[in-house]
Parts: sequence; structure tokens; C-alpha cells
Amino acid sequence: MIEIPSKSAAGNVTETEARRANRSWWDLDADDYQDEHGAFLGDSDFVWCPERLREADARLLGRVQGKKILELGAGAAAASRWLRLEGAHPVAIDLSAGMLRHAALTADKTGVRVPLVQSDAMALPFRDDAFDIVCTAFGAIPFVADSAAAMREVARVLRPGGSWVFSVTHPMRWAFWDDPGAEGLTVRNSYFDRSPYVERDDDGQVTYLEQHRTLGDRIREIVAAGFVLRDLIEPEWPEGHEGTWGQWSPLRGRLFPGTAIFVCDLPA
Repeated sequence: MIEIPSKSAAGNVTETEARRANRSWWDLDADDYQDEHGAFLGDSDFVWCPERLREADARLLGRVQGKKILELGAGAAAASRWLRLEGAHPVAIDLSAGMLRHAALTADKTGVRVPLVQSDAMALPFRDDAFDIVCTAFGAIPFVADSAAAMREVARVLRPGGSWVFSVTHPMRWAFWDDPGAEGLTVRNSYFDRSPYVERDDDGQVTYLEQHRTLGDRIREIVAAGFVLRDLIEPEWPEGHEGTWGQWSPLRGRLFPGTAIFVCDLPA
């Protein structure tokens, strides 16, 4: 899962620039990210979002025992280790060697090991129809320049009848100031502005970016890739959860959604 900065610098970005920036950013940020969020995510747990919706409770993937599952943008692979403990056969893939290094370290710590693959979500190194389920919690999809192509690549490696479940920041959050406090209740951007948030260094090189798509855009991407949207989950902020995660907070979470989880099926 990710923290989204305020949209203050836009610009068109190529897929090559996106790939380079994503790999570099997450390699450099991996240690800090795990220090800040590792305890929340757990060593072997599947947490869908900052609202603390856990797969153990939600069961959005259905029965996972014996299933071949690909986790995109797996980070430290806590979700994949949870899936392994549930009897699944997961593979964790991430673009960042820094994040996969934490996945390997935690595997040593827990003794729960899953295959780790460093690769781009736009060109998955797997044969057609290789997996029963593909999933990600805030991985890959918000960062690639062409998320519609990423959806098609997911469909390629998913067997007919399989499921694709992914969580992203709720698109309506794009319109608001990125602040967990009262300032974060003020609209600052147009919801309909699809230009990406981009950070560049002094030489003009992209160092960080995130893409915005409306709810309608996401649904059209899903359908165009051949999926059927079975459900759209907008987790409510749970009672007793007083923590913050970047721009997620109890104040904002009790007023409007911060996460959207798309549950999709590939027809048999």
C-alpha cells in the first residue's frame, strides 16, 4: 500500500520513465517503508488497505487452498506468505529489488517461503493460463503508464474462470488535498483530470509518479481486458481504528472512502 502525495506537478510520462522511476523510488524507500508500515502489514498477513480490511475476514479471493496465485507488486510479500500458510501456491512479484530483499529477510525470519520474482507487471514472465488468482494490494496498477495494458497482461496469465482482485486508492481521493487532517477535506484538484502526479529531479528525470483513473475508467479497463466485475468494495473506517497512514485517517475515513477494491472474474 502506498502514500499519495498532493498533486502539484503534472506531466506526461512514458512507460520507460515510469518503470525506471518506480524501481528507483521503491529501492530507495524500501527500508523506510518497512520501518513505518511493516508492523501494520505483519510478517504473514494479507491486509487490503489502510482501513485494515484483512483477507482472513473478507475472503475476497474465495477458497485459496491448492490454488496457484500471483501477487503483483508484492513488496515484502506478507500477503503471499499468508496465502502459503492457507495452503495456496503463491508467487510474489515486484519491480523493486529493495522490497524483495525485505521479502527474503522476512522469509528467513518466519520460515515461510514463497517464490520471489523481480519483474515488471507490464510483461509478466509466465505462460498463458498459469494462475487461478491474481491479486494485489496497492501494487503495480497505480504506477504504470498504461494500466489498461496491465489488465490485459493479468488476463493473459490467468486461467479462464479465474479471479483478479486488486485494491487502489479510491479515485475520489484524487480531488482532495493530501492531508489526514481538516485540510484534507478541501477539494483541490479536478476528479476528471487524468494527468499523473509526477516528481522530477533537478535534471528533469522522473523520480516518482502515480496515475489517476476515475471509477468509470477502471471499470472500462476491466471490461476491455475481458473481465466481469463481480464486486466493488469501498471499506468503511472501522470503529476503534485511530491510526493514520499517510492521508488515511479516522477523520477522513468516516466521511468518504479511501480505498476501492475491484473483484473481477475471467469468464470460463
